Amino acid sequence: MSQENRKGNFWALLPLIVFIIIYFCGSLYLGDFYALPVLVVFVISLFVAFFQYPKHSFEEKLKSFAKGSGDENILIMILIFLLAGAFSELSKSIGALSSTVNFAMTYVSPQFIVAGVFLIACFISVSLGTSVGTIVALAPLAVGFETYIPGITAIALAAVVGGAMFGDNLSFISDTTIAATRTQNVGMRDKFKVNFKIVFPVAVLVFIIYCFQGASFVEDVKDLAVQEYQIIKVVPYILVFVLALVGVQVIWTLGIGIVATLLIGLFTNSITLLDSIKSVNAGFAGMFELSLLCLIIGGVVGIIRYNGGIYFLLNSVLKRIKTKRGAEFGIASLTALVNFALANNTITIVIVGPLAKEISDKFDLAPKRVASILDTISCFIQGIIPYGAQILAALAASSIVLAGTNQPTVSPLELISYLYYPFLTGIATLGFILFSKTK
Repeated sequence: MSQENRKGNFWALLPLIVFIIIYFCGSLYLGDFYALPVLVVFVISLFVAFFQYPKHSFEEKLKSFAKGSGDENILIMILIFLLAGAFSELSKSIGALSSTVNFAMTYVSPQFIVAGVFLIACFISVSLGTSVGTIVALAPLAVGFETYIPGITAIALAAVVGGAMFGDNLSFISDTTIAATRTQNVGMRDKFKVNFKIVFPVAVLVFIIYCFQGASFVEDVKDLAVQEYQIIKVVPYILVFVLALVGVQVIWTLGIGIVATLLIGLFTNSITLLDSIKSVNAGFAGMFELSLLCLIIGGVVGIIRYNGGIYFLLNSVLKRIKTKRGAEFGIASLTALVNFALANNTITIVIVGPLAKEISDKFDLAPKRVASILDTISCFIQGIIPYGAQILAALAASSIVLAGTNQPTVSPLELISYLYYPFLTGIATLGFILFSKTK
């Protein structure tokens, strides 16, 4: 990268600005957030990035695109998406999804379904260390409750996303936790203690909110007659939950879940071997668009970084810092801005972390506080942006479950309106910076 680009360049952010204008304005004008395909809009943004700065060689832009698309976090995420799609479609085909939903509806009071989903997502995400893995595992179940409680899909998915972000923020094996602690040279337990004080009260409050809101959905339902279920078909989901709770890596968890679902389907004569292969392929296909979108987003971000867009955000914040609290607010602002631009909280921390360390040393900040601010703010932003992997994964998983039904799809805006946990986490972090001791 040239010295000029290291100084930063606002117009390097143009591809992202174009995406936001086209997607949000177009969707609001049409009154439908599904009217404009996100992938098409991001491809338009990609060509804006290609056409920008004609003095820069097209070959260098392509290299930056390939480097951004080929980021290991993105490629691993895509593999998780594909496996999750296969597990979701296969479990749906053998009746595991309906049996699990019916089982839950039999033994859990409907008014606590949403709060229960949030709590389960919290536990699973802490164990898995990945918000995306948690979402793709739980989203189909959350959507399945729509059969009994119409209109609950959006809030149930939001509960899954919120719980997933809780674990992404706190888990000792989370990429964001590892990145935040390594860049600040602080122990995980020290960072965990600070993080826990910020987010645990938020999680309790959100749990209570979902209890009350879940009850309001049930009030409008007259008939909650639950259909029969086969307990053996509940096993794949229980197995996935248990493997996640004991800390098995998410790829192995989903792989074992797929094999178990296949064996149970064959044992109960619910599916043939050929049909099971077709179901797995259909599950892969259901995640193709999301996978391509992740590649395109990664590539666009790579070009933005090459053109100096990220450095512009970094330098814009740096020149406004004067005090300790100002330094912490600066780190929080920088994290938020970069996360908005990158749509990836792990990469955001990797980029901002070293600069945050410099700010921390200059203003004598507590490393554990800085690590916590990096993690909570990045999870706050990542949890609410409609083009982030978490919300996209939730919507993609729900579309697989709702395919072929008369149930309405959920728009990103509708989902975001119920995302209490990320929003309250952002507020709690700002309160932490304002009112707690800086040491």
